[in-house]
Amino acid sequence: MSTSATTARASPDALLALASKEGRGRLKVFVGAAPGVGKTYAMLAAARSEQSGGRDVVAGLIETHGRLETEQLLQGLEQLPRRPIVYRNRVIGEFDLDGALARRPGLLLVDEYAHTNVPGSRHPKRWQDIDELLAAGIDVWTTLNIQHLESLNDVVLKISKVRVRETVPDTAFDRADEIVLVDLPPDELLKRLAQGKVYVQDTAARAVESFFKPQNLTALRELALRRAAERVDAALVERMQAQAIEGPWAAGERILACVGPDAGSPGVVRNAKRLADLMDAPWIAVTVERPGVNLPTAARQQIDAALKLAESLGAEIHTLTGADLPDELLRFARFENVTQIVIGRPGSAWRRLLSRSLPLQLLQRSTDIAIHLVPTQSDAAERPSRSLAARFDASTPAHFLYAAVAVTGATLVGKAIGQMIPTANLSVVFLMAVLFSAVKSGVWPAIFASVLSFFAYNFFFIAPLYTFTIAEPYELLALLVYLVVAFVAATLAGRLREQARISAGRVRAMRRLYEFTRRLSGLATSDQIAEGAASEIHASLGRPVMVLLPRGDDLVLAAAWPPEDTLDEAAMTAARWALTHNEPAGFETGTLPIVPWRFVPARTSSTTYGVIGVMQQKDSAALDAEAQALLDTLTEQTAAALERAALTRDMVSARTATETERVRNTLLASISHDFRTPLSSILGSATSLSTYGDKLGEAATRDLLANIREEAEGLDEMVRNLLSITRIESGALELRRDWVDLREIAARVIEAARRRGATQRLELAWPADIPLVQADAALVEQALGNIVANAVTYTPPTAHIVVDAAADEAAVHLRVTDNGPGIAAADLPHIFDRFVRGARDAAPTSDRGQGVGLGLAITKGIMEAHGGTVSASLVADGRGTRFVLSFMRDPTQETPQS
Repeated sequence: MSTSATTARASPDALLALASKEGRGRLKVFVGAAPGVGKTYAMLAAARSEQSGGRDVVAGLIETHGRLETEQLLQGLEQLPRRPIVYRNRVIGEFDLDGALARRPGLLLVDEYAHTNVPGSRHPKRWQDIDELLAAGIDVWTTLNIQHLESLNDVVLKISKVRVRETVPDTAFDRADEIVLVDLPPDELLKRLAQGKVYVQDTAARAVESFFKPQNLTALRELALRRAAERVDAALVERMQAQAIEGPWAAGERILACVGPDAGSPGVVRNAKRLADLMDAPWIAVTVERPGVNLPTAARQQIDAALKLAESLGAEIHTLTGADLPDELLRFARFENVTQIVIGRPGSAWRRLLSRSLPLQLLQRSTDIAIHLVPTQSDAAERPSRSLAARFDASTPAHFLYAAVAVTGATLVGKAIGQMIPTANLSVVFLMAVLFSAVKSGVWPAIFASVLSFFAYNFFFIAPLYTFTIAEPYELLALLVYLVVAFVAATLAGRLREQARISAGRVRAMRRLYEFTRRLSGLATSDQIAEGAASEIHASLGRPVMVLLPRGDDLVLAAAWPPEDTLDEAAMTAARWALTHNEPAGFETGTLPIVPWRFVPARTSSTTYGVIGVMQQKDSAALDAEAQALLDTLTEQTAAALERAALTRDMVSARTATETERVRNTLLASISHDFRTPLSSILGSATSLSTYGDKLGEAATRDLLANIREEAEGLDEMVRNLLSITRIESGALELRRDWVDLREIAARVIEAARRRGATQRLELAWPADIPLVQADAALVEQALGNIVANAVTYTPPTAHIVVDAAADEAAVHLRVTDNGPGIAAADLPHIFDRFVRGARDAAPTSDRGQGVGLGLAITKGIMEAHGGTVSASLVADGRGTRFVLSFMRDPTQETPQS
């Protein structure tokens, strides 16, 4: 007998939700049905109990409204000072968010969750201030009346006939860790109101007449009880899922809200939210775009506002594309397993009669999805204009004039054809005029041309002529058929023209985006990328643009178009916020919306590389969804380019570090070898002198001292070379120019080589007409000495080394030629690099080694500092080497002869 058991597993989504709260503060909301039920009193009473238990409690902001009982509870609690803000020549005390973050209490009390902050505050709403406090790990208690929930806004309006302007998104309310319902029966609340414990007497009397009616309070109380119960039930289910507690899970509902360009869309969204809450179901808000249909700006803004509202209420947002709206909606609904669709009630009785309204089409085509019709607002002021004039916003008087000219031309052409060729029907000529108007000017001018053609054809070509009378019935039928055909042709041609225009615009946008991406890919530095991004985004959106990049611990203005050098402090604060919190800030956002700039972080999956700001101009509309999508795309491309530039810098830095490490290792290896040999010789000679000084003869002592001196001079030369190459590479080489005789310098160098034991035949072959050169004599002697020492080291003892010179109009050339084995051809391009030693066939003539490979590099640096050059070449048949030091001459300056 075998048994199997299924182990219950916790919900991953519930576990992730709990994990996301780690490190955040806990939020407790005291909810009431109406003002005066005692929310603040209950919060303060519970806070005093927490304080007596040893908890650090601070009152961030409490609105007592003059209530004595509430003020008494505040005694003994630490209160944060309010932040003064000047608004309309008045100083208003607001909640000090920065002070609360600096104080970091264990529990912070902040009254009125739905409060609207004074313009100039960091966030427009207090619930956003509290959200920042929670993100900082501070526990917060707050208060809220049920009528301030966004999803209940329409319901409260119907109940109380009062539109509540201050609202809290349901998503913010649902993030609360604990809900405390403060309940008071309506009779008790009215009694408190009459006793002046809620408002002063005059205000209380007006409140009773409007908002504080018994039926209103009862309905609001029911809303509060239901909403609190829903929140508690949701918290319970979340805990059960996280702890793998099994229950009777049924198949869930899924709600779809249809958003359109009409004024009833916000009501549809709120009804869908309430329906989803009642059913504990996820919900989606969608809008459908028709190909070739370009909505007016006001309609697009209406859709954007409704979708933004749905997103704030916790909906999943989708934008669909399709010519058949009901078919596209039903296809998406079935794909997403939607069980109920919420849509606005059709407003036109004529369209309902013809079954052309979207809700009726959904009802006809769907048999397994419930359709909820939401009544639209009856207030005419909230409805978009449906006047015929509004439909002509894309056409100008000139377009209708072109249509009239086209019909006139068709009439003249028809008359000419009728006189030359007898024909029974010339309506096709007028149809050409209609099509021309549709292609040239659009749908409405083409329809105008259709009507005009109808009357012109009747007046000029149907008997009796020059009257609008039609004698034969078949002529009337033909004329009506022509009018229908002309209307259809005008509509189709106009739509094709509009689709072609939209397609051309999208092609231009795609080409521009491609050009933008290609242009950024060719820029190497972040500053160049910032300049390119600012100019391109300005050209695409037609608004001033700024690109700010982090430098050290702050943001700096890297580029702006039109060019701008400064940004005011408020805008810089919003830009820093966008960079730090990795979210948009400024205009139309939840952070510093009073700033006329909208700052978007340029971020990739790993890092934020800067901030892009777009200015909201007074005479232009806000960014619509299409412009916002374009801005997001350009920002992403800019961030990718900045990331590439940063990776390039890192690669260069890594390559530089690798090269530095290689040079350091080479230098250490060379120095350790080349210093050890002479030091060993010096140490041996000195040891012999100190040990056997009295026993050594004069000749032996003199040889040992000479050896110590010779090796010390070699060490001194190597140290001087190291110091010289350091000065050259750091740019600290100073020239003391004067007129110098190269012959004297060459003679001193040859004499020094002979003193150091050179056995080669050194010859100075100097022409008589070599002019003086302007140079630093000491550095030139060092440069020439390095080359002669190199020749002495790498040529046989019997070699012949010649130092001579030549001059032309451009330069004076100092040459060192030997007949030694020469330099390998592969080594010639690198012979002047640091730590490079030439591979010659002959062994060095001195047992001090080959040096550290800096002599020729120092010579090159000295010559470049003088504005000259140095080169090396083979003399003949791969043997012998010639080094040439070229000193440039100034043709405007008279050069003295040596």
